[in-house]
Amino acid sequence: MKKHQWFKQAIIVSMCTTIGLGGLMATEVGTKPVAAASVSSTGQSIITLGKKFLGTPYRFGASNTTTRYFDCSSFTQYIFKKYGVNLPRTSVAQSKVGKAVSKANLRVGDLVFFSSGSRANGHNVTHVAVYAGNGKILHTYGSPGVTISNLNAGNWKKTYLKARRVL
Repeated sequence: MKKHQWFKQAIIVSMCTTIGLGGLMATEVGTKPVAAASVSSTGQSIITLGKKFLGTPYRFGASNTTTRYFDCSSFTQYIFKKYGVNLPRTSVAQSKVGKAVSKANLRVGDLVFFSSGSRANGHNVTHVAVYAGNGKILHTYGSPGVTISNLNAGNWKKTYLKARRVL
């Protein structure tokens, strides 16, 4: 009789543990990697779409209704909108959305901002790009238009201001 009681209790404890851990796995462990993978996947999809426009000419003040040419912020606005992220029209306004992220913690799809060109004074946002991974940015600026540049070299290294995560 005691053996039967002990066995019954062991089964109940085992079932409760299994159900409890199963619930934990379904709520905590099961959803977090999927969410991270989803963000990473969206960022990569935005880069993939943007690369389809490599070489598209740059035009300051470009309309956000055309893909024949872009300025930096109309480009980011266009490629992010295709994935459900509505960005403001200018690089200054885009630099105020999302959450701040350090340069050391950039993820594919993060917006990166610069103070460059004749309108720059070292503090004002004048340019936006999308972090493409491996120290590269996808953006449009002068010639050759939409291009990929090294974030950690030359002008882009010198004029980097900040980054924002909008995904």
